[in-house]
Amino acid sequence: MNTILGLGFILLAGLLSARLISKIKFPAVTAYLALGIIIGPALFKLVPKDILDASGLISNIVLGLIAFSIGQNFSRDNFRKIGKSVIWISVLEACGAWILVTLTFLIILKQPFYISLLFGAIASATAPAATVMVIREYRAKGNFTDTLLGVVAIDDAWCLIIFAISLAISQAIHSQILATSFLIKVFFNSIFSIFGAFVLGGVVAISLSYLSKVLRTQTELLIFTLGFVLLNIGIAIWLHLSVLLATLFLGAILVNIDKSPFKFFDSLKTIDSPLFLLFFVLAGANLEIGILPKLGLIGLTYLVFRIIGKVIGASLGARISKAPESIKRYLGLALIPQAGVALGCALIAKSDFPNVGGMIFTTIIATTVIYELFGPLCTRYALQKAGDITVEPHPS
Repeated sequence: MNTILGLGFILLAGLLSARLISKIKFPAVTAYLALGIIIGPALFKLVPKDILDASGLISNIVLGLIAFSIGQNFSRDNFRKIGKSVIWISVLEACGAWILVTLTFLIILKQPFYISLLFGAIASATAPAATVMVIREYRAKGNFTDTLLGVVAIDDAWCLIIFAISLAISQAIHSQILATSFLIKVFFNSIFSIFGAFVLGGVVAISLSYLSKVLRTQTELLIFTLGFVLLNIGIAIWLHLSVLLATLFLGAILVNIDKSPFKFFDSLKTIDSPLFLLFFVLAGANLEIGILPKLGLIGLTYLVFRIIGKVIGASLGARISKAPESIKRYLGLALIPQAGVALGCALIAKSDFPNVGGMIFTTIIATTVIYELFGPLCTRYALQKAGDITVEPHPS
């Protein structure tokens, strides 16, 4: 199968699989991952090698678009609305999963610290798409729903920061940089990565906002916005900065300096769906099925302790911020879905740590399928227990 034929086949098969799985109320991302596994090298070998080899390129573009989109949630107005409870809950549920999974892998599974730290960092991510889908489907409304939307809007931002720091520490340990100045070097490397991404995102955002005044049509706006996002991604790769953080800061700064920033984000929505489909299908195709039998205890531990960390962290954040009882008891259950950003972080780990990256990536792929199958059901249960679902499901 040639490359163009393969792309057409993936897009059409992905659309069909999403339609079929929607009949049983599961998210499309699950269909894309399953399709990728079925047509990938491990089973039917229907994905051309050229497309598989382009996984890194597609991954960087899609992750950049995801992070750019997340950045729009960091407007000053939005922060005034979401309140301190959302900040406390989002920070502690992300850190809860990070710390608990790291300690569990280190102490119980006896994994090296750098591997434990990478798993913990990836565990902090939540998939907003699945959560939003359930809220829309059941037309959920109320304080619980508003708080949940606020948490998932900024959750992946914390994940990106946590992962950037964890990745720097893991790389230092893996390189056996164990001199007296080890912690200082790791600290400054992490700060440079974050600050450098912030400066890059800020410069590109200011340029994008200022130069957009010459645009006349929606087509020009789309080309202009996509060009600047790709420019930002490319420079980040060139400077060895985090693509995720650089494009997150681009979106966050843009939404606060431009008079009508959402036109930029809305323009990209017209083209991102096929790219997301390709990203998830290729993620599934990269699954190394041969490793799966060895992942029993690792996968189960990651599944269970990530959920426990999320639930405990969310509950603690709700108590500190004095949120309503329903939020203290049930919000953590609504944060189980995990997909895009976690898969992206796992792909980075696979690239940077060839000796263990396949194991990390395959574990995240396998657990993502499970999370995306059962996570939306847990979200629906939490919304029902909180009393925010009062109508029959409404197809979006």
